Amino acid sequence: MSFKDQQLIIRVTPFTDSGRTLVFPVIECTLEEDHIIRVGRYASNKRDSCYFWPFRSKVVSRHHAEICTKQGRVYIRDTRSSSGTFLNNKRLCSAGECSELFELKNNDIIQLGIDYQGGTEEHFRCVRMRIQLIKPKASVDNFNLKAHESLQNLTTRTQTEDIHVDECCICLYAIAPFQALFVAPCSHKFHYKCTRPLLNNHPAFTCPLCRHYSELNADVCVDVEEVKAMLTSLKES
Repeated sequence: MSFKDQQLIIRVTPFTDSGRTLVFPVIECTLEEDHIIRVGRYASNKRDSCYFWPFRSKVVSRHHAEICTKQGRVYIRDTRSSSGTFLNNKRLCSAGECSELFELKNNDIIQLGIDYQGGTEEHFRCVRMRIQLIKPKASVDNFNLKAHESLQNLTTRTQTEDIHVDECCICLYAIAPFQALFVAPCSHKFHYKCTRPLLNNHPAFTCPLCRHYSELNADVCVDVEEVKAMLTSLKES
């Protein structure tokens, strides 16, 4: 995916498919031509920015890798890391070497380093992340608004409507009154009991159905008037 004619946002989320995952806050920034992002181990004298992504893991080198943009395309290279950079499970180069540039595609998986001592301690775990290259949102995300509308419909159906019973997307049994539910930001609904094993990486949550990543500790401070405005825009679209 290139961005010669339009801006592109790079979104980085933890890849939580494995049992032990180093969870980090979602990273988003707008890419510009000849933009260089340095990736490395966290240091107290360096500030987080769109030009430096720090990770609190001892298997990540201080100057581990770089992500750059050239001629409208996004690339990654290893910058002489000791424990390696992996793109879709393929190591870019040997330890201590600087790799060539490898183009990044939407939904590619990057891994920084290798688990040390089995990764039993969080700061000895490798960093696994999913890369998303997306267009800036020009309007309100209708997908998330429809999730809100779907939840409201659970309790606002009229007597004249046909009875429709939703199913849990995990166990496929009915979602019934008085059950504890979990509604993901992607709109998929589950029994809380069914999602409990998926919350071990809290606050990270990956929907088992659509693989959408969510940060469960995300800010929820939204005014009533803002919600009304969003729902109005959904109806008008």
